[in-house]
Amino acid sequence: MDSPTVLSLLVGTGLAAACGFRVFVPLLVMSVAARAGHLQLSPGFDWIASGPALIAFAAATVLEITGYFIPYVDHVLDVLAAPAAAVAGTLVTASAVIGMSPFLRWTLAIIAGGGVAVLFHAATGAARAASTATTGGLANPAVAVAEAGGSTLLSVLAIAAPVLALAGIIVIVLLAGRVLRAARARISRGSS
Repeated sequence: MDSPTVLSLLVGTGLAAACGFRVFVPLLVMSVAARAGHLQLSPGFDWIASGPALIAFAAATVLEITGYFIPYVDHVLDVLAAPAAAVAGTLVTASAVIGMSPFLRWTLAIIAGGGVAVLFHAATGAARAASTATTGGLANPAVAVAEAGGSTLLSVLAIAAPVLALAGIIVIVLLAGRVLRAARARISRGSS
C-alpha cells in the first residue's frame, strides 16, 4: 500500500472511532471537510459533500447531541446508537479510504471501521452506565458533553492529523482497558 492509501485508512479509522462517541458528528465533519477540499472521498461517495447531505448531517447532529441531555432519551439513544455506530463507522471508513479495490476497501471498512466504532460505543455506554449508577444520572450531561467533544476533536484530528488521531485512539483504548480492569478488581473484591 502506498502512503496516501495508508493515510486514508487512518482517516477512516479515526472517523470510525469518533462514530462510537456520536454517530453523526463525524459525518458532519467529513461533509464539511470534503466540501472545503480538505478530504478526498472514495469513488461513489461524493454525495457526502453535497448540500442536502450537509444539511441532513447538521440536523441529525443537533438532534443527537440534544437528545443526550434529556433523561431517559439518552438511554434510548444509547440502544439505538449501537447498530448505528457500526454502520456509520463502516460508511466513514469506506468513504475515506482511497487507492484500494472496492472489495478490500469494504472488507477493511467493515472490520476496522465498524469494529472500532462498536468498541468505542461500548466504552461510552459503559461510562454512561457507570455515571447513572454512581450519580443517579446527574452526571450524564457532563458525560454527554465529553462524548460530543471527544467525537468532534477526534473527527477533526482524523482529517487534519491522522497519525496523531491514531495515537489518540490507542491512548483511549489503553485507558479504557485500565478502567475496566480496575472496575473488575473492585467487583471481585466486593463479592469475596
